Amino acid sequence: MAHTVLTVPMQGWACALDKVADAVFAERMLGDGIAIDPTGDTLHAPCAAEVIGVQPTGHAITLRSDAGAELLIHIGLDTVALDGRGFTPVVRVGDRVAAGDALIRFDLDLLVQEARAVITPILVTNGDRFAIEQRAEGLVAVGVPLMTLVARDGEVTTAASEGERRARDIVVPLAHGIHARPAARIAECAKGFDAEVLLEKDGRSSSVRSPIGVLTLGITHGSTVTIAATGAQAEAAVDAVAALILSGMGEGADTAAPAPAPAPPPPAPVAVEGALAGVTAAPGLAVGPVGWLRATDCDVPAEGCGIAAEEAAFDTARHDLATALTTRARIAHGAERAIVEAHAAMLDDPALLEATRHGIARGASAAAAWRAAIRPQGEALRATGDARLAERADDMRDLERQLIARLMGLETTAPVFAPGTILLADDLLPSQLLGLDTATIAGIAVERGGPTSHVAILAATLGLPALVAIGPALRDVAEGTRVILDASEALLHLDPPHERIAAAEARIAATAARRAEALARGHAPCHTQDGQRIEVFANLGSVADATLAMANGAEGSGLLRTEFLFLERETAPDVAEQTADYQAIADTLAGRPLIIRLLDIGGDKPAPYLPIPAEENPALGLRGIRVGLARPEILEDQLRAILSVRPVEQCKIMVPMIASLDELRQVRTVLDRLCAELGRTDRVPLGVMVETPAAAITADLLAREADFLSIGTNDLTQYALAMDRGNASVASALDGLHPAVLRLIGETCRGGAAHGRWTGVCGGLAPDPLAVPILIGLGVTELSAAPAVVPDIKALVAGLTLPAARAHAQAALACSSAAQVRRLAREFAA
Repeated sequence: MAHTVLTVPMQGWACALDKVADAVFAERMLGDGIAIDPTGDTLHAPCAAEVIGVQPTGHAITLRSDAGAELLIHIGLDTVALDGRGFTPVVRVGDRVAAGDALIRFDLDLLVQEARAVITPILVTNGDRFAIEQRAEGLVAVGVPLMTLVARDGEVTTAASEGERRARDIVVPLAHGIHARPAARIAECAKGFDAEVLLEKDGRSSSVRSPIGVLTLGITHGSTVTIAATGAQAEAAVDAVAALILSGMGEGADTAAPAPAPAPPPPAPVAVEGALAGVTAAPGLAVGPVGWLRATDCDVPAEGCGIAAEEAAFDTARHDLATALTTRARIAHGAERAIVEAHAAMLDDPALLEATRHGIARGASAAAAWRAAIRPQGEALRATGDARLAERADDMRDLERQLIARLMGLETTAPVFAPGTILLADDLLPSQLLGLDTATIAGIAVERGGPTSHVAILAATLGLPALVAIGPALRDVAEGTRVILDASEALLHLDPPHERIAAAEARIAATAARRAEALARGHAPCHTQDGQRIEVFANLGSVADATLAMANGAEGSGLLRTEFLFLERETAPDVAEQTADYQAIADTLAGRPLIIRLLDIGGDKPAPYLPIPAEENPALGLRGIRVGLARPEILEDQLRAILSVRPVEQCKIMVPMIASLDELRQVRTVLDRLCAELGRTDRVPLGVMVETPAAAITADLLAREADFLSIGTNDLTQYALAMDRGNASVASALDGLHPAVLRLIGETCRGGAAHGRWTGVCGGLAPDPLAVPILIGLGVTELSAAPAVVPDIKALVAGLTLPAARAHAQAALACSSAAQVRRLAREFAA
């Protein structure tokens, strides 16, 4: 066997990783190794190696030895917070170093005073290839033996580790960072390349093949990460993973929906006598008796019945669970499907599988080995201090229980609850909720959990009011107790008096009646009370959206987002594929108007086959119609597909991110040429998205040649207020009811009306009940929003008169702030 001796890289006291007061290191989430509490001020190379990573803050370095061992040395704990103070790297990525060469000089006095700890883990991050045989302990000097590494099974290199290293730094745009679902998709993306791909952040790294390892990096919104790869297809793999992450992966908001800023911790609800306070996970109101769902970890045998038997049992149970998850994913939709797919990816995590097999090889039962492998991973996620990552630990526990149940042959029949039950649980897991007959559940209250957990997402999707993080006091609520779950107010009222129950039930009935009435009237054309025609359309992204829009009475589609066809794939869709998708949506709308927005890509929505150079400010760079004009083949293919939809008069075309009349003219020239080629003699309606202040202020010029104007209020707001909606520091102040934005909307309506063009709104203000009267008062005659809210918008419009709306809009324009406009709007609605 090949041996590699690592020498002591810094003077100090050597100890086991168990002594490191950080679960990520102590639980060996990043690899096995040793730690040194330094007494010197220089980090030296422990062997001949290549420098493969130096963190910008200088507190950590990654090396690859000549034998292929990958080493991470992290000076101190939480030292990234020092932002480079006290660290002076003396090598760069790509440098070759000999054993004993200086790597990083550091100010030990500063670290002792300002860092949480100076203890320094030295880790072997590819422990699947190297075992550690000997370790030093006690007082050590630089250059003496520290650890001896032995290549497992005689392996020194792998095909994927050969070849030149490729790396790229990116800033993560995902609103919630890289959690379970994105990690699973990144792993799936990397499987298609002959390369070993790593994500590196703050001196820690993980193979993207391990979604759980990626989670432990704690990658949040705005994090800078390095994507690194070696192997025959290293460059292609780096580019593909980078493109996937930079696309937002569906984790951010679309341009036609409000972009949620990372939410601050919710304020504690006001204490109410006889009620327990929690955190709202899904708003709503419900009344009913309590039903408890109590789950406990089952005991598992510590010792196995032989390595072969336990391995066979583990493989069978894992295969059966994987099959069940795959089957469920095929029939699931939306959030449920994403959650099930994330669980399936975790079940295939190589780090978990190897740890389990090592446990079995040491004599443990398959169940005990699985628990020992997966439970520390969940604890490591909680130890990151990131609330969202801690909530992902629930998924780990869920997966632990599901597989152990199969290994132990436990009955997994879901409990049955009476209709109208308020479900209580200590900590509800996704598989538990998915296994219940949710038609019998009126609401959910959980002792632990968090507002962004998968259970919270599922509850919102199912329309179930839900409270989480209520605390231990919930345990004292007896089975059958009648309660009022007011999730909107974050309160669970216990044994309320009859009068309060009656009032809550009346509120529930009134809400249901209003919704039923709106839905019943929702299929009629929409008019104000005094007869002004207002079209209420739906924003769509799929055939399923179109089906829902029809069920809710949408009068057509004011925005078909075509990005769903272009993102998350390696090549652009051809004309035939696009035509088929557009035609399917048009057919579902049964002849109703379909406004198709041309590809709005670039900026925060890149595609791997449309390489766009890194931009300092993508929001002001190559995006929207600028991409189409720069890549005319993409634009022409999309126009050909739209022109092929039948009946020919159903589709209108909308150009995104217009800033000048010249851009519109260029698109019209291409459109007219293609119409002539196809023998079309009718004028195909071509409108513009008003998303820039330039378009709003020159709406009269655009309306001379555009057939209609549609305002994207989200982008218009961020450009008008110079606030990036993806920046948590300012996004909370981003409000489309700011008087400056309203004045731009009013100017757009006036410009359109001057040439007989209608103006609509397809952005986030369209479904806002406080905004709708103001928009109509400013001159908007078409509103397009999510399909589910169409009946509510119609009902709201039906109660308005045009003179009152106009007077209200003028009062709003005179306000000095968005907050003042909203106060005015609430008074108007009262």
